[in-house]
Amino acid sequence: MGNKSHGLGSGKKLKKKRSKFRHNDRVYIRRIFKLKAKSDPLRGASQAKAIVLEKIQKEAKQPNSAMRKCVRCQLIKNGKQVTAFVPGDNASKLINEHDEVLIECIGGKMGRAKGDIPGVRWQVIKVNDQSLRALLSGKIERGRR
Repeated sequence: MGNKSHGLGSGKKLKKKRSKFRHNDRVYIRRIFKLKAKSDPLRGASQAKAIVLEKIQKEAKQPNSAMRKCVRCQLIKNGKQVTAFVPGDNASKLINEHDEVLIECIGGKMGRAKGDIPGVRWQVIKVNDQSLRALLSGKIERGRR
C-alpha cells in the first residue's frame, strides 16, 4: 500500500501532507513568493524606459562569429543598469549616448538570454519615442531633440 492514508476521514491528512511537500517544489516557491519579479530589473513589467550610457559590441557565442551591437543603459524607474540588443542593420548608428530608449524582453527560454548573445535579455524597440523599425525602413526621420 505504501505510506499514504486511505481511510474515509483521511482527506485532512492528505491535504496537510500535500501543502507540506509543495514547499520542496522550486517552481511553486518561485511563483508564491514572486521571486521572478523581485530579481527582474524591470520588476515584472514587459517594457521600460532607459537612458543610453554607452554603445558596446558583444561577441556572439560559438559556432557564430559576429560582433552584436548592444547598448548599456540605465533604467529610469530604479536606476539599474542593463545591456540591451539593438536589432537591425546599422541600427546602432541611430542611437546616441543620453538618448531615451524603450526596452523589452527578447523572449528567451525561462527569461534567459536568447540566441547567440551571452547575458543579454533585452532589446531596444524605440529611440526617443520613435519606433526603431520605422526609422530603419525610412518611414520616419530621426527626431531632433
